This record gives sequence, structure tokens and C-alpha cells, in this order.
Amino acid sequence: MSSETEIKLDLSDEATEGLLGSHLLGEPAKILKQRSTYFDTRDRALWQEGYTLRIREVGEAHVQTVKATGPARSLFARSEWEAPIGGDEPVLDHTSPLVGKFGTNLKLEPVFDVLIERRQWDLEENGSRIEVVIDRGEIISGDRRFPIREAEIELKDGKISDLFVCARKIDGVAGFRFGMRSKAERGFALIEAQKQAFKAERVDLEPDMNAASAFQAIALSCVRQFRLNEDILLQKRNPEALHQARVALRRLRSAFSLFKMFIPGSEPERLKEELRWIAAVLGEARNVDVLLVKATNADIVSRLKAAKEAAYRDAIEALGSSRARALMLDLFEWLECGEYLPGMGSAMADIPSAQEFAVRVLDKQRKRIKKAGHNLMKVDDEHRHEVRKDAKKLRYTTEFFVSLFENKRAARRHRKFLAAMEALQDDLGALNDLATGHEVLEKHGLAEHPARASVVSHADKEALIEKAQASLDDLLDAKRFWR
Repeated sequence: MSSETEIKLDLSDEATEGLLGSHLLGEPAKILKQRSTYFDTRDRALWQEGYTLRIREVGEAHVQTVKATGPARSLFARSEWEAPIGGDEPVLDHTSPLVGKFGTNLKLEPVFDVLIERRQWDLEENGSRIEVVIDRGEIISGDRRFPIREAEIELKDGKISDLFVCARKIDGVAGFRFGMRSKAERGFALIEAQKQAFKAERVDLEPDMNAASAFQAIALSCVRQFRLNEDILLQKRNPEALHQARVALRRLRSAFSLFKMFIPGSEPERLKEELRWIAAVLGEARNVDVLLVKATNADIVSRLKAAKEAAYRDAIEALGSSRARALMLDLFEWLECGEYLPGMGSAMADIPSAQEFAVRVLDKQRKRIKKAGHNLMKVDDEHRHEVRKDAKKLRYTTEFFVSLFENKRAARRHRKFLAAMEALQDDLGALNDLATGHEVLEKHGLAEHPARASVVSHADKEALIEKAQASLDDLLDAKRFWR
């Protein structure tokens, strides 16, 4: 078994040609043509359990690789098992982890091919040995095709920080976005229904993790969710993708707040403020989307559509800016190399276990929302908005740590707790839409429109507050799954 430490970069056609035409890398050490065939069962059992099996053909040689994937693993490190084989059919024996998981009677079939031309360079950066490859090609499944333009920077020996030195040099000549999806993930996406948005994926924390390592896993999961939705937003301007991108940023900022005692210094605060900037830009577009769904008056619909076009244009421009690119580089480098990590400056003895920390913060947040939300009818909109933010943070914390509490009783309690949590968020969200809707109308010159009440009406406000109070009481009645 080996472990790769690498950064994957998504490139545009223009960036690929710019990088290849620059003097940064020079002439490649190798140029290879590769054909990789990915196998799975008809019901995709391997993929669903977090494994891939491919056979790569280079010339006359065939190499079989099994990878343990899964969205909760580090974005830069993954386990793999590789061995030469005698042909183009999978070999299942004691060297493969699949035998222990699925037995030897797996019926595998080819599901897609990846054809690429790979250019490879062997570089040295501050004494670290780094392999850089640029892949150009396509994924093919029947008559479906998906183009590939990407680079991978792999650490062969040395410090992971030097990978980012190399990445920054590449960014200087060819702007990129960090790649979140492996070729396997792209291939399976090609043969399945295309997603319009990505909700938060489960974060699988290891039982022996400490709180700092748990933060890293959680934060990388949030970044993955953001990047997957960012890609869809840039290509299709899909409102749900925009919404989920904002959710990912909120979850990430919540993680920064939750773990702030373990991530000291000015850099986390600076990163958090930059994340707030992107979230605010996306929020302008989201606010218009919320009203547009409710609008029925033709004139209001027309004017909101114009406002939406402008807001989405601003969002796309911000995401494509050098400021946003710099933020992603700084964020990824800090998450992988920051002093908060054991071995990077943090003392292991000072950091509690992830489970111990989870119990502490979940209790604290439950107590906070209980105190703040005991009488929603008698407080103002601003206070109810703060309760809504507390509820979101409790929801995100629940999602972050649920994998640490997985016995049957905890699972049963979690289902009930989550149902109550979702109901409360829906009710508080509806109240927030009422409170902010007028501001959005005013911003776009619609506050005095004759049909404004068709978009924002306060007639049902008291009923919504009563409903939200009932949902909050149900949440507090639900047994704590972490206890």
C-alpha cells in the first residue's frame, strides 16, 4: 500500500496552453499516452463503498490500481494498492483490499475509459522532490464524452509546503482552480444523472482523531462542497448551486468559530474575513432568487430578473478574480501546513480528542439556543435572526460530529434531533425572509411597488413565530444523541 500527497489543479484550455508554452516547466521528462479502464459491478457496489478499480495500459504494460476514495478523506492524500498484471481483465487476489471487503466472486465489468496524453516533469523546490504532470484527454462511456485538462503536483520527498510554492508559480503563469474530483469521480458522474447542486457530504472522523485534525477534515469537506458547487455555478448559473456554495462557506466559517481555540493567530481571522466577502457577494444574488420564486406580478418579475442578471454577473466576476484565487491558495496552504497541526507547531498534549471536544461544543450550543429562544414572540426580528444563526451553527456542528456517535441509540436519537433541527431552520428561515424581503425590494427600487405585498407579506408573521417556537421546543425535547 502507498499513499499519495498531491494537489490537483483544474485548468482551462487557455491555461493549459499557457502553462505548456511557458518557460516554467521546460521540456517534459516523459510524454505518455495512457488508456485507463475503470471497472465496477453492475450495481456500482465498489463506487458506493468508496473504492475504484482501474487497469491502466501504457504500451504493452498493464497496471491494476485499487484506490480507497470517499469524500471525507483528505483532498490531498488517499490510499492505493497497485500491481502489474498480465492483461486487461481485473485480478482479485490477496494483494487487493477488495477481496476482504467483497469476496472473490465480484462480477466486474468495464464502465468507462479515460484516454489521456500525459506530460511529466521532475522538479526540485527548496530541496523537495516534486513530480508535475499535465493531462489532456477525455473520459468516454458509450457516446458520452468529458474533456480533461488538469495538472497534478505530487510530493515525492520533502515538505508539503513546497507543493504550494510550486502551485503559486504555476498560478503566476496559468490561473487554475483546485480540483476536487478525481478522474474516477468525473467518470461516474458522466454515466449518471448530472447533479445541479451538491449538498454537504458526510464527514467521517476517525475515533482516535484529536480536535485539530478533526477541524482539518471538516474544513476540507466544506471547501470541497464549495468548489463542486462553484463549478456548476460558473457553468450554468444554477440558483441551487449558488445556494449550496453559500451553505458551504457558512459551514466553513462556523468551523473556524467552533475551533478557534485551536487555531490561534491572525491568519485564520484574515481567511475568515475573506470568506465572508465571497459569501456576501453570493448573498446578493441569493436574496434576489428568494424573492423571484415568490413573485407573480409581471413587472416585478421582469425587474427582479434584471436584478438577478446583474447580481449573478457580480458573483461570477468575484469568483474569477485574482482576490478569490489568492484566497483559495492561502486557505488550502494554511489548512495543510498551518501551525495548528500537530508537528507544525501545535503540541499534541494540549489538544483534546475530537469526541471530547464534540460533546463540549454541542452541549454549549444547545444551551445557547435554549436561552436565546425561550420566547420568540416577545423579541424583535434582529434577536430572532440571531437565534436563526445559532440554530444553523448547531445544525452544522451536528453534521460535523455525528460520525463520532454511531451506536444504535445515538443513531435513533440523531434522526429525531435532525428532524426537529430541520423544522426549526425552515421556520426561522421563513421569518428571516419576511424580515429581509423589504430591504431587498428597497435595494432594487421596488419598495413602493403597488404589488409589493404579493412578494413580501407580514400577514402570517405571528403564525410563523408560533410555529418556530413549537419547533424549537421540539428540538429541546429531543434527547441529545451525543450523550
